[in-house]
Amino acid sequence: MECIALTGIFPQVIEELKKGIPRTIELTSAHNVISLTQVTPGSLIFLTTVDCEDVTVGDTGIIAEVISVAITMKHTVESGSGYHIMEREKLAARVKLKFLSKTTIRANVTRCSITEPRIVDVVRPVAYHAG
Repeated sequence: MECIALTGIFPQVIEELKKGIPRTIELTSAHNVISLTQVTPGSLIFLTTVDCEDVTVGDTGIIAEVISVAITMKHTVESGSGYHIMEREKLAARVKLKFLSKTTIRANVTRCSITEPRIVDVVRPVAYHAG
C-alpha cells in the first residue's frame, strides 16, 4: 500500500497517537509541509521517527488517517530601538490524525525532496485499531 510519509516525527508524538485518540500536530519542516499539501481528510499517511534522508525499506512507523489539514503562513515583525526591523515568515502545517495501525516499509521508497512528497510502500495492515 503506497502512502505519503511524514518523517522525523518526535517519538512521543507517535506514542500519543498510538493511544487511539485523534491528535493535532504542527509541522514546520519543509518536506513534511510539502507532503501535507498533497493530502485530504480521509487520506492514509505513514509516520516515522526516522529522518527523511535515512528512510529505507524495513523502517517501522504507524499508519494514521487524516481527519483535517491546514497549511498556514505566520508573519512576524520585530524591531529594536526603531532602527532594525526584522520580518519573518514561517510556513506551517497543522494536521489532525487518528492512529490506525503499526506498519513497516516494504518497498519503493522515493527519494527525499523539498518539492515533492515522500512516497513509501508499506505493509498493508491486517486489522485496524478499534477506537
